Amino acid sequence: MAIQTVNPNTNQTVKSFEEMTDQAVEAAVAQATAAFGSWKKTAYSERAVLLHRVATLMRERKESLAKTITLEMGKLIAQAEGEITLSADILDYYATNGEKFLADQTLSPDHGTALIRHSPIGALLGVEPWNFPYYQVARFAAPNIMIGNTVLVKHASIVPQCALAIEALFTEAGAPAGVYTNLLLSGKRASALVADARIKGVSLTGSEAAGASVAAEAGKHLKKSVLELGGNDVLIVLEDAEIDKAVEWAVVGRMNNNGESCIASKRLIAVEAVADEFLAKFTDKLAHLKMGDPMDRTMDLGPLSSEEAAVHLADQVQRSVAAGATVLLGGQRPDRPGAFMNPTILTDLTPGIPAYYEELFGPVASFYRVKDEQAAIDLANDSPFGLGGSVFTQDVARGQRVADQIDTGMVYINHPTWTQADLPFGGTKGSGYGRELSELGINEFVNKKLIRVSALTDPF
Repeated sequence: MAIQTVNPNTNQTVKSFEEMTDQAVEAAVAQATAAFGSWKKTAYSERAVLLHRVATLMRERKESLAKTITLEMGKLIAQAEGEITLSADILDYYATNGEKFLADQTLSPDHGTALIRHSPIGALLGVEPWNFPYYQVARFAAPNIMIGNTVLVKHASIVPQCALAIEALFTEAGAPAGVYTNLLLSGKRASALVADARIKGVSLTGSEAAGASVAAEAGKHLKKSVLELGGNDVLIVLEDAEIDKAVEWAVVGRMNNNGESCIASKRLIAVEAVADEFLAKFTDKLAHLKMGDPMDRTMDLGPLSSEEAAVHLADQVQRSVAAGATVLLGGQRPDRPGAFMNPTILTDLTPGIPAYYEELFGPVASFYRVKDEQAAIDLANDSPFGLGGSVFTQDVARGQRVADQIDTGMVYINHPTWTQADLPFGGTKGSGYGRELSELGINEFVNKKLIRVSALTDPF
């Protein structure tokens, strides 16, 4: 795939970029490796100052940075601004809490003394997606720079201007050369970098295929990896839910970021007692969404990230209908320029239909009606993915019991799955492994080193 900015609202190419040469990549990896030698010796306070400065710059330039997100991948402008704020919050969070999270842990052995020290491990490779161009990078870069690691980031090929802007923010904030490095590379060339002995770990957010490739390469070379992959999250509506609020949150959960979110509420499951009411009200909400230019603040839905993404989603819908699914709303692309897909609801889905197991990345919701709570749980778990999920009920204790039975990394009660700096983010099964954000996220790429002091007379 070419590295270029293509405005998905018009499908017009705005700017193209040359991939880095092999010599430039070699120089970047060498510089990141050399920078680690000094960065790992800096005080936490110095690292915190850098992250706070980057966060401040992000907030000061929120409007212009957000416009670049919208230009390159089609996010609604207000949501793009929200992403910049969230990213700055993550940087500040690790700057403020990193030293506490990484403090020595004192142990109490029978003889002598012992502690666990959290040490950085070296230069890391981050492979990041286009759907949240700043947030995804922030949650990888912030904790690892605070640890004392250096990072090289291979961003998605359709958001090169976002990628370059992030690197420029770190440079302006005073990051020493090599602490944060952007790599303008294809995915294939980035995967090959995992074999480089100077790269000590890799984090990837993306597709299952990309994750499997990177994980295999990392395993072959005995390197730590963290993977955040796809999702097919459920939003379960129980009979005691506040239906109007459940509908409102279901629209947000499915359509936020134009539906292009790993944690989107993709499978809507309502128990029989409230299924008709929920579906009627949800359908009405989607039918009245305003779709158009994502720079226009009156719009509710923008384009998909690319024409390729729109074609793929439309094909998934068509294949599902051919296999027996029913289109309750939408189902087609609109007759207009750009990478758009009409808001769509599919019903009558069974395991033999593509949409039953595949992740639908865009404004397409799958609706299921089930007999009862247990049937909802069973359906929720009938998925190769295990990222997030939601349960709507007025009985919080009941919601917690249901959440405990859902095989995912995250479950939200009375809210669609979302994210914030102090909550861990990650999944299980085909959705990957490892955690980002919160204290858990700063413990992935550290050497938890035991330092033991013994008296010469202590027993062996």
